[in-house]
Amino acid sequence: MGIETIFAHVSCSNLEASTRWYEKLFGKAPARRPMAGLVEWQFTESAEVQLFEDKDRAGTSTLTIGVLPLEPERKRLADAGLKPGPVEDAKDFYIMRMRDPDDNLVVFASAKRN
Repeated sequence: MGIETIFAHVSCSNLEASTRWYEKLFGKAPARRPMAGLVEWQFTESAEVQLFEDKDRAGTSTLTIGVLPLEPERKRLADAGLKPGPVEDAKDFYIMRMRDPDDNLVVFASAKRN
């Protein structure tokens, strides 16, 4: 299998409210609105996140984001008015968890704390 791109998908109950929250999370507006009920952020040629309005599935998604280092990202999120959890030690890396307005889980993972 020659995978070229993977889209992470998050379901939400209110696209406009969730878009505003994710704009703070990502530090930028979505790159595209390709169809009704869908917005997309593009980070690299092969890293994208889709936010889709689906009231029945909202709150069941998990999004894991790799960042380097983790502490500055935690500070940026707190300064943006979001509520990141504490940095947790895991084997050989660190994680930080938080929840979006629909209770979807967002996990930041990093090999570097500071």
